[in-house]
Amino acid sequence: MITGPSFAGRNYAVLGLARSGRSAVETLAASGATVMAWDSREEARAAVADKARLADPLVTSLFGFAAIVVSPGVPLNRHPIAGRAREADVPLIGDIELFAQARPSLPPHKVIGITGTNGKSTTTALIHHIVKSAGRPALMGGNIGIPILSQDPLLPNEEGEGVYILELSSYQIDLTQSLDCDIAILLNISPDHLDRYDGVEDYAASKARLFAMQSPDRLAIVADEDDFSRAIAGQLVGRKMLVSSDQIKDQSRWPSLQGPHNAQNLAAAVAAARALGISDRVIADALVTYAGLPHRMERVAEKNGILFVNDSKATNPTSAAPALAAYPAVHWILGGLAKSDDLQACEPYLDHVRGAYTIGEAGPMFAQLLASKVPVTECEMLIEAVGVAAEAAQPGEVVLLSPACASFDQFRDYEARGDAFRAAVEALA
Repeated sequence: MITGPSFAGRNYAVLGLARSGRSAVETLAASGATVMAWDSREEARAAVADKARLADPLVTSLFGFAAIVVSPGVPLNRHPIAGRAREADVPLIGDIELFAQARPSLPPHKVIGITGTNGKSTTTALIHHIVKSAGRPALMGGNIGIPILSQDPLLPNEEGEGVYILELSSYQIDLTQSLDCDIAILLNISPDHLDRYDGVEDYAASKARLFAMQSPDRLAIVADEDDFSRAIAGQLVGRKMLVSSDQIKDQSRWPSLQGPHNAQNLAAAVAAARALGISDRVIADALVTYAGLPHRMERVAEKNGILFVNDSKATNPTSAAPALAAYPAVHWILGGLAKSDDLQACEPYLDHVRGAYTIGEAGPMFAQLLASKVPVTECEMLIEAVGVAAEAAQPGEVVLLSPACASFDQFRDYEARGDAFRAAVEALA
């Protein structure tokens, strides 16, 4: 794990003991800090009882604490811990800030931070794959994979310094004050998470903080293809590079990187890799061997000439639109817990949709929105939608799960929803 000598002898509270919270407890305890931890779940508390004093920071004195480490899932705009922290004059931070504070004690390295409404995971994984293909040590973390604090520090090798590649949500950036990324990337901004922010402008300002934490000599990469990203790019001083999907001319060579959204991801990833000094030959070879991410335009199976694609990670309409754009004949499964009451971002690609199959809480609303534009079947349950769509599809067409919704009405998370889709496809005759 990653530890930091600056934590030794100081007091910390940790609220929320899922993966990132538990990793924070382990890092702080191993670094010689005194830790108080709490979670509403008894089993989560029991898992750290040997490393921390169990007490709720909402009812326990916070005098003398260096910081309160909270999960990114804690809604700071309405959770009482925010008021408690202000009253005690104790900063609220996350595990990424602990990583930032531990960096001076780590072997020489680089950090790449990637944010944006859509495309963060693919771009993070793609950069990680390119760096590994170049023979350099690399780890990815943040909003993807294993918490960064739980991983062992990178050691330089003959190919160069290690590279930490961090996918960063706005929630994680809100809890970070000193992450000075060697390369910071903004992919795009569209309305999202507006239950946590005072409008899209406030949400965009959260993303922009990734650049505000950079030293002037660091590199900022911005895909300037939406108004908010262009505005942020215009305010940046120091080193910056603007990229766009237009820079990628032919994606046919890379089966796992199809669609216009992946052109943007490719442009940003290639720019970052070049900034690290990786040759174009290595980059080109790595793009061919990149396998893609589970649940993001994942080719699950081909049966009877019909391709089944799992895009469960598309949790809003803007994220679903690129998958519709990527395939000319689609049987579209959508629905879940809606983040918006429209499908405006998807409308330019409805001519690709041969049929729509709605599921979940948002199913009736989406069926009404689409009824005059494409054939619609209301299914409610995912397994039913897979069966009906598979029956209707013709060879050469695609059955696509791209829900444009969160999963929490019927599934634990988007991964569980994608796994259910895969299982339903596998069960087809």
